Amino acid sequence: MTTLEASYAECKRLNRKSGTTYYWATQVLPAVKRHHVHALYGFCRYADDIVDDMGPASPEQRADALAAFGDSFFADLDRGESDDLVLKAVVHTVKAFSIDPELFHRFLNSMTMDLSVDSYATWDDLCDYMDGSACVIGEMMLPILEPASPAAIPHARDLGLAFQLTNFLRDVGEDLDRGRVYIPQEDLEKFGADPHLRRVTPEWRNLMQFEIERSRELYLSADLGVAELYGSSARSIRAARILYSEILDHIEANEYDVFSQRARVPLMRKVAVATEMIVPLGQFWNAHAPAALRRH
Repeated sequence: MTTLEASYAECKRLNRKSGTTYYWATQVLPAVKRHHVHALYGFCRYADDIVDDMGPASPEQRADALAAFGDSFFADLDRGESDDLVLKAVVHTVKAFSIDPELFHRFLNSMTMDLSVDSYATWDDLCDYMDGSACVIGEMMLPILEPASPAAIPHARDLGLAFQLTNFLRDVGEDLDRGRVYIPQEDLEKFGADPHLRRVTPEWRNLMQFEIERSRELYLSADLGVAELYGSSARSIRAARILYSEILDHIEANEYDVFSQRARVPLMRKVAVATEMIVPLGQFWNAHAPAALRRH
């Protein structure tokens, strides 16, 4: 039988393996909240892996697997408990903070869209998709972060949009490999840019500058929401905001080449930002840095 401790540990493992920027930001939170954030990440990661990482499975098989995952989750939520290695922690977190189940319906709906929709005509169309793939994440997090006012909600949604758009800009090449283009078609046409060329042309450069500026405006809106948070919650989200937005800086430093290289924030930078938010460097480094790195 799956224990709650094992389930939270698995969600933490998924977070550290696949979402390192997000993971390091969570280290700023007190332990009593941190594992709940890992649970939400674990849910989203598991669903995303069904969509993107099921090997030769057909879209229909992926859709069936995603639907079965959703059905299991909502059934377990109704029961108030789960024996699934990931879902046990998720159900516990949802119940502990009275997180609205509708947020998970919206998330799974966007994941389902990835199985049949490979591009978006307009920014508004893309935002409809990101409502479920990104905005809901901010809304799920708020009960755990305990903002001072409901005024934080639209800014939490904007932070989700900023994170998602940053990911889209970083992952253009990887998404092309999956047959998807997340940059709005109207923007591609406006600048005469074609990602399928996989080359940094003047048109591509102008497009990326436009999208990066759009991302930064969303981050500025998100900053207003961070101001509604207290203590470690504010510091954790601020760390995530700093690290994610620096991906844009690395895209610029790479001269907008998102085809042959991946913009990355170095591990040492992630450690440094997290450290600034919590404890002295030596204590944090000894507790969290990989052993191989501690030797150097």
